[in-house]
Amino acid sequence: MFRPPLPRRVSTVSRLFATAIAIASVGIAIPAGAQEPVGETPPVAEVEPPTTTPDDARVDDLAGRVRKLEAEIEALRNEHKAEPPPPTKAPAPQKSKDAPVTTSAPSGDNQPPDYADGFHFGSYGRVIAGGDHRGRAGRDGDIVARGSRLDESNYAELELRREDYWKATDSYTRIVATMAFANPLFHYNGEFAAKLGLRNLYIEESGLGLKKMTVWAGSRMYRGDDIYLLDFWPLDNLNTLGGGASYEFIPNLVLRLHSGVNQPDNAFFVQDVSRPRPLGQIGATNVRVTDRQKSISSARLGHIVKLGETGGFKPVLYGEVHYTPSAQRERETSQYESLPDDIGFVVGTQLGLFTGKRSSHLNLVFRYAGGLAAYGEFNAPSRLSVERDSKGAREILVAASGNYEIGPFGILLGSYWRSFRNASPGLDVDDLGEGIVIARPTVWFGKIAGLSLEGSYQAQRRGILVEQGNGGLRPQFAQVGRLGLVPFLTPAGPGNYARPHIRLIYMLTMRDDGARRLYAKDDVFALRKVDHFIGLGAEWWFGSTSYFRD
Repeated sequence: MFRPPLPRRVSTVSRLFATAIAIASVGIAIPAGAQEPVGETPPVAEVEPPTTTPDDARVDDLAGRVRKLEAEIEALRNEHKAEPPPPTKAPAPQKSKDAPVTTSAPSGDNQPPDYADGFHFGSYGRVIAGGDHRGRAGRDGDIVARGSRLDESNYAELELRREDYWKATDSYTRIVATMAFANPLFHYNGEFAAKLGLRNLYIEESGLGLKKMTVWAGSRMYRGDDIYLLDFWPLDNLNTLGGGASYEFIPNLVLRLHSGVNQPDNAFFVQDVSRPRPLGQIGATNVRVTDRQKSISSARLGHIVKLGETGGFKPVLYGEVHYTPSAQRERETSQYESLPDDIGFVVGTQLGLFTGKRSSHLNLVFRYAGGLAAYGEFNAPSRLSVERDSKGAREILVAASGNYEIGPFGILLGSYWRSFRNASPGLDVDDLGEGIVIARPTVWFGKIAGLSLEGSYQAQRRGILVEQGNGGLRPQFAQVGRLGLVPFLTPAGPGNYARPHIRLIYMLTMRDDGARRLYAKDDVFALRKVDHFIGLGAEWWFGSTSYFRD
């Protein structure tokens, strides 16, 4: 078994031991010629008081030196136990100055705490096998955009990254590639037809030039704190193709800037039309008439104010700007209309408190989006204004989440309220207000198992009128209550954020008449007031840059 070399002070202890033994051996050896006679019993002589000789003095002196060395050895032993030795460093391989040095990087202000040299693997995943009480396939029963994740579909991410310290520039790099897999799985339908997505593909550099600056470029999930129970990032959650930079002005005061582009597959951004091939060739080809990208820029200023030894207060200011240029769109053959440029914005804030003990925290979020940004990063504006843009659209979001753990008990909390209006002047089915309150208390049985009880209330109001039984009209309003029971095994021990989990899931869903109206005729959710979901699932995460908190 490999053992690291002992630190230098332990070698000193060994040398002191050897010196002490040698000195003692020399000092107490019996000189030749002083042996006792053999074969005769010596006569009993009168005992006289001992007299001091030079040899006796020498022995006393050496014995004192040995005792002194033993005291020094014991002191070094105690020091070695109290202060563990620093990690040893392997010699750096001799490469060109542009090659990464794969030794342990020296500590310094420019070194992020989670950087380590070499290749690393991380993953997030959830897999659920289950269905309803009548044998139908499992299905998400929430009516709000962000509901309980207990009956979410299967999903997994596999992340490979490379991290290096570059001696030539005293800087660090991280290259990240994250592949995502979504339903269906091969073992469910027997088809090699997995849905794939490349969620991360970027390079990040830290400490290059400015020791407190980090820059990155590529394709990246770019986000902050989530509400775990809802699988939701309420303030900042961008999937962007671009780049950005962050700078730490003082400890824990960080400014992040970013800009990127995307092009949702929608006629608002893209239109292909058929045209005859050039130069008299037979057939037709597609010509892109409308071709405009949406640019998204963001800024985030966050600070952590320490409270006590492990706690803190975390305020965040956040903003986005969305923009797309003007373009033309074909209405009929050789008949075009102009699409004006469009713009939108986001302003928001987050206030957080945390104790630093067992992940206990509380976060409050407010977010306002207007114009193009109200529709989200991947959604194209629908029901435009009379000027054919998104002016007048808006979204208001208020969210709260938290976690508290004490002894064998813990509770996760989440909630949000959201109001959305599109750019058209009147109310319609796309205009809505919705919200959810969800809680998951948990008790752990020792270090290997636990039991969670999850309950949620969801409500949604749409901007249309529906008929009542008496022939009257009123706004469409829907309500759902859900109750889940989840026993689980936890190899990582107790903790609401400890994973992996293997779990049994039972979920009861209760719908009112308004909730059943949200589904098409003959849909089982339109027919049933009560549903039961039973499943066996697993969830894990480890070593992934996609799920960090800052």
